[in-house]
Amino acid sequence: MSEYQQERKGFWHEPDGRPTTEAIALEHWARAAHDVLEETATVYHGVVREGELAERVQTATGVRTTRPLERWLPKVLQPLAHLHYRDGYPPLTALVVDGHGWVGERYDDVLRAQEELPITETAARERHAARARLACYQWAGSAPEDGGVPAEVLSSTRSRAPRSTTAAGTRVAKTPRAPREPKVTAPKRVAATDRPVNICPSCFMAIPATGVCDNCG
Repeated sequence: MSEYQQERKGFWHEPDGRPTTEAIALEHWARAAHDVLEETATVYHGVVREGELAERVQTATGVRTTRPLERWLPKVLQPLAHLHYRDGYPPLTALVVDGHGWVGERYDDVLRAQEELPITETAARERHAARARLACYQWAGSAPEDGGVPAEVLSSTRSRAPRSTTAAGTRVAKTPRAPREPKVTAPKRVAATDRPVNICPSCFMAIPATGVCDNCG
């Protein structure tokens, strides 16, 4: 981390470093994230990595933070999933994957938005998300005329098969192993400051503890 970044804490506007609140940052990032997801859907079988999305929304809005993305990106994607379902969009947040190419438990937010039960079996969840992404490509017009097919669910960490050497010196490729599924760990305790922020479905502004949007009344 550079000295420039160390001088700034919490949330701020670039380039002057003017501080802002988490609620305002999330509002800006949610709007920018929607645009990125729409663009991603225009590429058949396209996805966007969490790290890439986090950087793109900060660059687009000029609002930055030193907090790790796992502490704030879910607060952007969770309300977006509900807004997309309410407004008739396909489940665009299913296009967001982790470094292994999986949606993980975050996809449960998409299911809850659609009033469906979470999927506990990892492979089944990933297949469901792949079908949801196909709906996004069809909506954006990037799927082929026959409607296309869901992308195969694979782990991006799969490496090339190791080779062994026979007595004659001939190298023989070993049979590749099936990709491992991510380990499911017990949920961690979430600090109050890391819990999802309620966002007004009309104006994207964060709703205070009163439950009434200050902007819409």
